Amino acid sequence: MNTQEFIKIEDDYFINTFTRQPIVLDHGEGVKVTDIDGNEYLDMFAGIAVNALGHNHPALVKAIQDQAEKLIHISSIYYNEPALIYAKKLVEKTSFDRIFYANSGAEANEGAIKLAVKYTGKSEVISTVESFHGRTIMTLAATGHEHYHEPFKAILPEGFINVPYNDIDAIKEAITENTAAIIVEPIQGEGGVNVPDNDYLKQIEELCHENNIVFIVDEVQTGFGRCGTLFAHELFDVKPDIMTMAKGIGGGVPMGGILATEKVASAFVPGDHGTTFGGGPLVCAAANAVLDTLDEENILDNVNEVGDYFIEELKKLDKEIIADVRGKGLMVGIELTEPGAEYVDKFREAGFLINCTAGNVLRFVPPLIITKDDIDEFVKALDEIL
Repeated sequence: MNTQEFIKIEDDYFINTFTRQPIVLDHGEGVKVTDIDGNEYLDMFAGIAVNALGHNHPALVKAIQDQAEKLIHISSIYYNEPALIYAKKLVEKTSFDRIFYANSGAEANEGAIKLAVKYTGKSEVISTVESFHGRTIMTLAATGHEHYHEPFKAILPEGFINVPYNDIDAIKEAITENTAAIIVEPIQGEGGVNVPDNDYLKQIEELCHENNIVFIVDEVQTGFGRCGTLFAHELFDVKPDIMTMAKGIGGGVPMGGILATEKVASAFVPGDHGTTFGGGPLVCAAANAVLDTLDEENILDNVNEVGDYFIEELKKLDKEIIADVRGKGLMVGIELTEPGAEYVDKFREAGFLINCTAGNVLRFVPPLIITKDDIDEFVKALDEIL
């Protein structure tokens, strides 16, 4: 079958929820992917910041293969070794005490909000405009995009308040005696790679402590080295009560999770929350491989070195169309003075996979193993295309 025949299958049988790029990807190696027609692309999107180790990384592939030969799924009713080992490793690397395994970022955020409400006994949650926390009904209410809300307003739960991002006064004004939690992305991804002021998260943390509010950081996109530290909130010297994670955690295997302090985590008792697939042996084997490889291959050093180099090279581009270059580590965005969607097609045709978000922001979240040579190749093409 050729590309168009495969695409017709989606047209005929899929529920229409995505506008996809018109290529059928077949395999990948490192930071490159190849479609069924043999066209190769430099992957600057990494499956929406998921493929932290790139494609076909030997440590990740071996971990998945080895575990698949033993156990793939046993449910949450039984213990499994990879889940236990991973929990100990990750908790010891963070300021949190307890973990809950989920299957996606939306599930992690849903569970985090439930935990905050159970812990406080309150019913309001503050989130930010242009945030993205998921597509379940509750996380959709937390997501600060009105166009996502519109078709479902009749069933969105009450108690969710969206305020402007990076505006501490707006949060102060929104706090009431009913505020259970404030949920915020350390750096907004879907909203346009928006980096807050250095003291923004610290001020939120202080407000939460003063008002008995649970401080939740959504690290679904920013976690696992994406921004140069294991988790992006570390850049801002804060200690949240709850952190959510997904995307890069399994290097491509679907997985999510919640980390919480002992004080807050103790609010949940058996029956309050659960999962069938979360924390299965296969996904946790993958997660262990990702976490170990980040250390063994000094990947965070690469993220910082290459990320800084990338941003410096982008800032050298003298283009009237570029309004701003921003980001941390290998989560980088270029804000354009015009809509950016057409540029996604132009880059694909030139052999590069990128993404446009927030209407006019070209978002780059490549595999964390990308090199300066790869960046040079991409920036050269960027200069020519823009």
